[in-house]
Amino acid sequence: MPVEEDLKKMSLTEIYTSDKTGNDDAGDGTEGKPFKTILRAMHHAGKEPFPVIYVDGKDAAKKFEPASKTQLKKIQKIWVREQHKSNDKAKREEEDADKRNKNLEEAKKITLKEDASLPVATKTKIQACEQYRGSRVKVYGWVHRLRRQGKSLMFITLRDGTGYLQCVLNDLLCQTYDALTLSTEASVLLYGTLQVVPEGKNAPGGHELQVDFWELIGDAPPGGADAILNEDSHPDVQLDNRHIMIRGENTAMILKMRSILMQAFRSHYFDRGYFEVTPPTLVQTQVEGGATLFTLNYFGEDAYLTQSSQLYLETVLPAMGDVFCIAQSYRAEQSRTRRHLAEYTHIEGECPFITFEEMLDRLEDLVCDVVQRVLDSPFGYMVKELNPDFKQPKRPFRRMNYSEAIEYLKTNNITKEDGSFYEFGEDIPEMPERKMTDAINEPIMLCRFPAEIKSFYMAKCPEDKRLTESVIFINFSHN
Repeated sequence: MPVEEDLKKMSLTEIYTSDKTGNDDAGDGTEGKPFKTILRAMHHAGKEPFPVIYVDGKDAAKKFEPASKTQLKKIQKIWVREQHKSNDKAKREEEDADKRNKNLEEAKKITLKEDASLPVATKTKIQACEQYRGSRVKVYGWVHRLRRQGKSLMFITLRDGTGYLQCVLNDLLCQTYDALTLSTEASVLLYGTLQVVPEGKNAPGGHELQVDFWELIGDAPPGGADAILNEDSHPDVQLDNRHIMIRGENTAMILKMRSILMQAFRSHYFDRGYFEVTPPTLVQTQVEGGATLFTLNYFGEDAYLTQSSQLYLETVLPAMGDVFCIAQSYRAEQSRTRRHLAEYTHIEGECPFITFEEMLDRLEDLVCDVVQRVLDSPFGYMVKELNPDFKQPKRPFRRMNYSEAIEYLKTNNITKEDGSFYEFGEDIPEMPERKMTDAINEPIMLCRFPAEIKSFYMAKCPEDKRLTESVIFINFSHN
């Protein structure tokens, strides 16, 4: 294509421009698709002498006419200046490239060797570095951030999954070929002494590694992660490069918090005498409605991704008593709300021989105990970092019956879009529920829904057979 373009330019005998109908971006200089400006036509021609350049005709009978010498002379001066600037820039870039290549060739001659007179370095993870202050250590990790300051100083923020460590490299350590070509996300091994940062300065953990030797374990593409993702990256780019996105501080912290939270759920259940069950996720029957099933071919037969492990837990109750599972569930709903996910981690528990009130007590205990376990863990500080306004839920939770919620909506004039009120027997959508819970602003256990809007297996309330012993938690987004 470049050769064809050059030949095309060489064969140009005329170029058309039109201030009225031309377009410098979409035009091609032909009479049918003229450029807008003479300057664009000159750039298209590429060199002098220019072909005949046409502009809008002054006479209505003439659509185009050759540009006047005065017009061309004025624009040509601008074109010449731009050519000089372009040539100067190209020359500077070529000189910079030559200089960099020369520096890289010189850097290849520099080799690093560990000083045998130094104490043997202790291998450690970043989260355990505090106990080694004043000692020589070696730490593996990835280059999270990189900053060069002149030829003889380089700062690396190292990441190893357990934390972040500021590392300082001086002199030859930052003049080798590997140092000059180092990019973020490269994996490295750093040796050095851990020192407390001077008063008034900040660093992760309150200390930094004064590096005395280092090795490149695995290089990263030039430009590192910044060449793929930055603050201006569009959502589709971020999603296509999710494996890079999760290396950021906040996203990584969310993934770690998920792990801590799941551990807290398991610890709660085990301490309360539950057994964990691992049900299959490939099933042959629906659980909560065929319309939300993901279907697949299972060796010639229809199979589905499970919507819930509830039926399997119920099956093992007579053998195991109180049981729970933490597994994936799938719902084939194309709803675009924050309350609908096609795949999610489902925490389910089943207990025999308990009353509805006892179940509510257990759910309240589950939520409060898990939150406390997370806060008491070594990673409890992450909760406030992820959600500075977090408030720990307090017992007892408000227990509101469905009928009370319907009455609340009427009393507070929370209506449907057509202005009518929600009546007993109708489901309460997210919008009115959100308005109600925003005003109450505390965790609510919404109980005893009508049987008509709940699953067939829900037990009927002894005091009112129209209702079921059912409950949902709402308004936990404020806590």
